Amino acid sequence: MSLPQDEADAGAATTRLSVDLEALAGNWQTMRDLSGKARCGAAVKANAYGTGADRAAPRLARAGCRDFFVADANEGASLRPLLPEARIFVLNGVFDGSFSQILAHDLIPVVNSPEQIQFWTGHAGGRDYALHVDTGMNRLGLTPEQAAAHAQAGGHAPELMMSHFACADEPDHPLNARQIETFAQIRTLFPGIDASLANSAGIFLDPRAHHELTRPGIALYGANPVNGSDRQMRCVVTAETRILQVRQAKAGEPVSYGAAHVLTRDSRIAVCGVGYADGFHRSGSGAGVPVRAAVSKGAFGATGGMRVPVIGKITMDLTMFDVTDVSDGAVGAGDWIEVLGPTIPLNEAADAAGTISYELLTSLGHRSARSYHG
Repeated sequence: MSLPQDEADAGAATTRLSVDLEALAGNWQTMRDLSGKARCGAAVKANAYGTGADRAAPRLARAGCRDFFVADANEGASLRPLLPEARIFVLNGVFDGSFSQILAHDLIPVVNSPEQIQFWTGHAGGRDYALHVDTGMNRLGLTPEQAAAHAQAGGHAPELMMSHFACADEPDHPLNARQIETFAQIRTLFPGIDASLANSAGIFLDPRAHHELTRPGIALYGANPVNGSDRQMRCVVTAETRILQVRQAKAGEPVSYGAAHVLTRDSRIAVCGVGYADGFHRSGSGAGVPVRAAVSKGAFGATGGMRVPVIGKITMDLTMFDVTDVSDGAVGAGDWIEVLGPTIPLNEAADAAGTISYELLTSLGHRSARSYHG
């Protein structure tokens, strides 16, 4: 079992994460400016996408953010002492087990169903809530018909009405326009109430999606939220692994489990202390995993600004990099290889592993020594 990060010895760690809070705040300011007249909130669920909500959320608050979105009441309760003046919305809504946490920490539930509406309005004594309407994702949220019935029933109106894009990362997808139109129609049933539709990609998609409040997430943490776009956000997370050994191997020799990679030349191999137990996905292996049939190349690392490929299968605790082309003597045991950061962008690292930036970022760093700056 890993030690808590505040108890782990950074000198003994074989992986480390550096989080640039100044870059995080800069990305939020960029999204704020792109939001036009709308206020700009922040999604800080999943421990601020793996970066550490206890550091990220207060930094965003200092930058001017006043609206935060978490997944569950426990996340909201942990943030309330750090964000005493903020509105904290709980996306998973309210149920028996979360009700006391929501009340005790002055959280705002996003009610997602008629049952949640009935529970909240029957027990919360007129406290604020947000109303989630599904406009085409078939995940959480009231149907348009259920939203209309709720509006007609009268009673305590929501603080905020919201919905969520399904395909905003694909700007030309026809569902985007349908969701914008559906949301606009439902909004007329709740006059005078603030609305929120745009996530990170939605902010870039169409000003009609901005309404009164935007809620960027992945863009804050350094990912490009729009497929096919060359827009770059500032790098927030740098992940590195320590080189444990540099070994010589001959052409024709295999590397790692299953002998899936066979060397085509005499090589120098940097064996590093990172693996899938650290969130460095096995699917990023240089050979021997199914995703290589669709994505020809595996993951890369970088040393001294030079890219070096992963070779063989990534294992639980170890990964091998081909450093043959790095100048002799320029890399050795005790040095560090970047696996995510300014040289290996988040989107690129995720693509190489056949996944998305969200999954890669939130799974990193289980055993890493962390540092924060900015």
